[in-house]
Amino acid sequence: MEKLSLNTIREKYLKFFESKGHLRLPSFSLVPNNDASLLLINSGMAPLKPYFTGAEVPPRKRVTTCQKCIRTPDIDNVGKTARHGTFFEMLGNFSFGDYFKREAISWAWEFFTEVMEIPAEKLYVTVYQEDDEAEEIWIKEIGVPADHVIRMGKEDNFWEHGTGPCGPCSEIHYDRGEKYGCGKPDCRVGCDCDRFIEVWNLVFTQFDRQEDGSYKRLANPNIDTGMGLERLACVMQDVDNLFEVDTVRKILDTVCELSGKTYGDDWKTDVSIRVITDHIRSTVMMISDGVVPSNEARGYVLRRLLRGAARHGRMLGIKGNFLAGLADVVIELSGGAYPNLVEKQDYIKKVIRVEEERFASTIEQGLAMLSEHIKNMQEKTGAADGVLEGAIAFKLHDTYGFPIDLTKDILKDYGYTVDEAGFRKEMSNQKAMAREAIKNRESSWANSEISVPSECPATVFEGYEKLETEGEILYILLPDGSSVQEADEGDSVIIVTDKSTFYAESGGQAGDRGEIETEGGSVVVSTVNKTSDGKWRHFGKVVHGSVCVSAKAVMKVDRQSRLATERNHSATHLLQKALRTVLGEHVHQAGSSVTPERLRFDFNHMQALTKDELAQVEEIVNKAIVYDYAVKTQVLPIDEAKKLGAMALFGEKYGDNVRVVEMGDYSLEFCGGTHVKNTASIGLFKILHESAVAAGVRRIEAVTGGGARVVYKTQEAVLGEVAEIFKANYSDVVNKVSNLYAQNKSLQKEIEQIKRENAVSNLDDIIAKSKEINGMKVVTGRFDDLDGNALRDLADNIRSKIDTGVVVLASSFAGKASIIAMATKSAIEKGAHCGNIVKKAAAMCGGGGGGRPDMAQAGGKQPEKIDEMLSKIDELI
Repeated sequence: MEKLSLNTIREKYLKFFESKGHLRLPSFSLVPNNDASLLLINSGMAPLKPYFTGAEVPPRKRVTTCQKCIRTPDIDNVGKTARHGTFFEMLGNFSFGDYFKREAISWAWEFFTEVMEIPAEKLYVTVYQEDDEAEEIWIKEIGVPADHVIRMGKEDNFWEHGTGPCGPCSEIHYDRGEKYGCGKPDCRVGCDCDRFIEVWNLVFTQFDRQEDGSYKRLANPNIDTGMGLERLACVMQDVDNLFEVDTVRKILDTVCELSGKTYGDDWKTDVSIRVITDHIRSTVMMISDGVVPSNEARGYVLRRLLRGAARHGRMLGIKGNFLAGLADVVIELSGGAYPNLVEKQDYIKKVIRVEEERFASTIEQGLAMLSEHIKNMQEKTGAADGVLEGAIAFKLHDTYGFPIDLTKDILKDYGYTVDEAGFRKEMSNQKAMAREAIKNRESSWANSEISVPSECPATVFEGYEKLETEGEILYILLPDGSSVQEADEGDSVIIVTDKSTFYAESGGQAGDRGEIETEGGSVVVSTVNKTSDGKWRHFGKVVHGSVCVSAKAVMKVDRQSRLATERNHSATHLLQKALRTVLGEHVHQAGSSVTPERLRFDFNHMQALTKDELAQVEEIVNKAIVYDYAVKTQVLPIDEAKKLGAMALFGEKYGDNVRVVEMGDYSLEFCGGTHVKNTASIGLFKILHESAVAAGVRRIEAVTGGGARVVYKTQEAVLGEVAEIFKANYSDVVNKVSNLYAQNKSLQKEIEQIKRENAVSNLDDIIAKSKEINGMKVVTGRFDDLDGNALRDLADNIRSKIDTGVVVLASSFAGKASIIAMATKSAIEKGAHCGNIVKKAAAMCGGGGGGRPDMAQAGGKQPEKIDEMLSKIDELI
């Protein structure tokens, strides 16, 4: 058989199944869509579950894919063996109620023996012990020798996961030859050695497992097959493991070039080389699918992979940051199969570079802290001392960005462990504090999920064309969810009608405000949302008379409120385009909120925008407003909309037809919201704030129209007051304020210098008042209004004037206590430890801190306790 590259094998497989009537789908994102059971896609079947369960209709009954997958359960073993990896590609062909066993088996054999030209005698097949049908097909129809077909039990050859669809499977194994075997005379498929490896698993989903454990036959059985691309490449290239496969080996060789190491010379070095090789593949793929480093969920997985690779780079002696450059190799090798890698290359590298720089900036401090604790643990005896406190591990995680797994890895080298229960407790406490901070946020019953009776028809929305229509009240619901026939003045209600002009909250756009009028009364509507099956819920209050079910009602949307919302919504489209123009094509919407008062737009970007970037974005949006682009909407088949280049919201699921909003030749997006008729109607656009929402996600808040004019008027008024104070023209204000600021800063420096000189002039008196304990001078003193730097300089000065001793100084500065301790070398030899002294001293002042034996610094929230603390320093020492 011919040795084929991994990329060639992938293409041959997909083309083969296209020839069998399968639709080739691109790999789904690694981020699961509407599947809370998965953190990351881990199999070829996972993103297709809605098709198998019937929740969604597949685009065709026959589908084939090469799916990117991430699996992390064995992450601790990656590198330690050549078998484990976190990233892999899964080839699969699927039938949704179309063909079944005969075709699946026949095509698998044809692909292996005719397309891949694998010798038939090298192939072995397993079937479920009760699956006579599959065995008969293999032996009688395909012609596989009976001694190459092995029946196996439920544990090996039956796929099921709780209740629901399940079925037997048939696995195809490849005989790698005696050199990989164990040498035992009974070595065969199922042996623990490496000779017979499973390459392809054909799952025949033909049963539905019931709650009582029984099995019912499915009316329309399915086919789900899975074959690891890297594993097939090992067979076709006759290599020992995935790290020897051509594309993976190219990455591994690049790591060797960067480090100057030779693969295979040293086991420990090989571990680091394999870790980096594996982790950079996963990293590139995850970032391309929108994952960003963070301390939560899949972002944490990415951070752990990235920082693990960076740490192993240091262990190999690679100087500086190198992972972004290594990402180029991954993209070069895989960009043909996954074009988004090339499209997002700059963004992928930027995310990697920023995270690697962040890690580099904190790792030295974190390593120093961890090393100090390891040293303390080594100085103690007893097994219990081999466990790092959970609070310390949490501080490393929270302050220095050390994933708990990295701390565990480092400790493992010393034979130590972490108190993980204590770590989790600290983490839980932090989350509880975060929850407490928002606990008292007022909740509105308008955000509740009060159900609407199932027999109620879906609401007909007429709000795109007009703001007023006549409908009929179908249901009146109260805040407790009960249904009533009539509601009186003062009652809070949910009104459900047959049709409505009110926009229901969706896609980030707030629900409309307005009024519902009947012959007997009226309801002021504060907001509107909708159920998952399209029933509009109008939340409001009866302000006049009474309203009743079956009454004719006039639905009136508040015109000014709707127009303001439309201005803000249309501005978000212009804003996204401007951000992509200024920052790059990696920018995608990560969330939005549009109300009549303002707009909020979240987007993925790794760093804060500069003043110049914000100014550019604002200028581009306002130019688009002035250009008076016509705003048009149309409903198109989704494939046609994509061909036109319409932008979709990342991770959002769409139907066969989508609404597209076009703003001249400037912007084209999928959107179901309401918009202005032309961009000039927006009037004016003003950015208020730019901030971070989460790791890799930024937020811009802005206003338009009259809201923007109010902002400019307010700013002008403030500038006018400042100009009046300085008796200056607007053009001179900046210079006048800058000069005053510089003068003030200079005077502050002079004052600080005078304070230091005064303190230094009294050094001899301070030293003379020192006490002697166990042959050491103990010098203490209080110097208020000195900052930390000045206090440290003073302590260092005193230490230089004594032979053997400890200096402890404190200052009340900016409403807080600042404490520093320093010790001479000879004092340390006598047992002095500044870190321990400062830790206890700071606790007396309501704070904390620590440090090295020769120098430590801390702060406290209670400067009024400084004198009491200094009086007890002798006791501490």
